[in-house]
Amino acid sequence: MSFTISSRRSFIAATGLAAAMPLLASCGGGVVEARKERQYRITRTDAQWRRQLTRGEYRILRDAGTERAYSSPLNDEKRRGTFVCAGCNNRLYSSAHKYDSGTGWPSFWQPIDRGAVGTSVDYKIGYPRTEVHCADCGGHLGHIFGDGPRPTGKRHCINGVAMDFIPA
Repeated sequence: MSFTISSRRSFIAATGLAAAMPLLASCGGGVVEARKERQYRITRTDAQWRRQLTRGEYRILRDAGTERAYSSPLNDEKRRGTFVCAGCNNRLYSSAHKYDSGTGWPSFWQPIDRGAVGTSVDYKIGYPRTEVHCADCGGHLGHIFGDGPRPTGKRHCINGVAMDFIPA
């Protein structure tokens, strides 16, 4: 049995696509499911979260969305105070740890304390990133990158809609 050049190319393309399907299928969905499998101190049904949160808060906190850069008033917040989770009021970040990263999202070099946030690996855009979430309710906050200032070298890049600000 002989193959023509056209059928060989089709066979190679189909084989490559079949081999890539498991990898492609894993991109995008894992972070929300991984957070849902964990147990958190504060739990609610999906219907309860939808009633409690605004549409934008739900999209960020529960569906791991991202707000547009420079769209949050918290990016320009300069007062002393505490940033808390918009879903459960857990204390997340101190204004003493906030800095202007120039990215358009509120940025912090560390959380308010070690137990305030948790992390997981996020493959949503096809490569691994460190997702940061509220340690109490599991709400998605943003991501942590390794290009922050001293002393940690970390940039907690946080969606402003995921937080509320409480002035000191």
